[in-house]
Amino acid sequence: MSNNFLNPVTTQTWANGRHIVRCVKVIQETWDVRTFCFMADQPIMFFFKPGQFVTLELEIDGQPIMRSYTISSSPSVPYSFSVTIKRVPGGKVSNWLHDTLHEGQELAVHGPVGLFNAIDFPSPKVLYLSGGVGITPCMSMARWFYDTNGNVDMSFIHSARSPKDIIYHRELEHMASRIDNFSLHLICEKHGLGEPWAGYRGYLNHKMLELMVPDFLEREVFCCGPTPYMNAVKRLLENAGYDMKRYHEESFGATPPEAQADAQEQAEQAAEAPEVDAADLHLVEFTSSDKSIRVAPGETVHAAAAKVGLMIPKACGMGICGTCKVLKLGGEVEMDHNGGITEDDEAEGYILSCCSVPKGDVRIEY
Repeated sequence: MSNNFLNPVTTQTWANGRHIVRCVKVIQETWDVRTFCFMADQPIMFFFKPGQFVTLELEIDGQPIMRSYTISSSPSVPYSFSVTIKRVPGGKVSNWLHDTLHEGQELAVHGPVGLFNAIDFPSPKVLYLSGGVGITPCMSMARWFYDTNGNVDMSFIHSARSPKDIIYHRELEHMASRIDNFSLHLICEKHGLGEPWAGYRGYLNHKMLELMVPDFLEREVFCCGPTPYMNAVKRLLENAGYDMKRYHEESFGATPPEAQADAQEQAEQAAEAPEVDAADLHLVEFTSSDKSIRVAPGETVHAAAAKVGLMIPKACGMGICGTCKVLKLGGEVEMDHNGGITEDDEAEGYILSCCSVPKGDVRIEY
């Protein structure tokens, strides 16, 4: 086809960074699960790799809080993106979002990032295994291949507590009814009174898996759910002789406690640390704030910032979410990240402060 028949797309597209978006729709998926849909005021095409996640920048009770959620929508619907969130009893963030976040409200998001996605591990045959709200990245992947008519044979197994807890139930059945390369299998741990259920009951086991997907050993596996669920799935697959190099799981878990530590807590920890020879200390300068500090070997740039009263936003604390990205103007660091930064960003000098340890004196723009 001649390029004369194609018009260039002039709409902006997003890249990993901080973006202001507006909530445009709230969907009640189940009795305790809601989907929040976001758009930008100026049209932006939200392209991402299905399975990736964003980090929401929130303020709850006057306190800044970051929390990461998988994008549940597909980039095949590019002018908006959605996150699907389960209300957790006692959960500060999930309850606030369910009770407070409404249509028209603005907030900042960071991302998209994540190594767990359908693009980086292409395969003609895939098996999606999900438990509870862990269905969200698998749904994003399935929606992508469904919408783009991808030549991918998909088997989708989802485990829920009961029929009323099955997220996207009608949509999943609709997808399965429309194309022959999407087979759906639902498992309910139990069912209540007045809840008819003729499907699988209990927990996923080897016999169930063989009945549902006889060729599961030949498929690329994407798994997401509560940690006990993912551990059980791994044991099941390993015992069946599955090639675990083809197994992928959502590695983003709950925010570790250290990611929520404030500057005071970190300063107290530092005060208790053993003394280090001054010659071994590394100078960390924060040029925009005109602050600097000498830190011991092994301390991160983020910890150094906290000691001088600078709180660089951070959500995961494991180099996954990309929230704590800062520009390194000079010096060298050792960065042990988990996919929260792109090669292009690294080439421009950006680092993730939570997992970057100075190898000598460094200068940071912050």
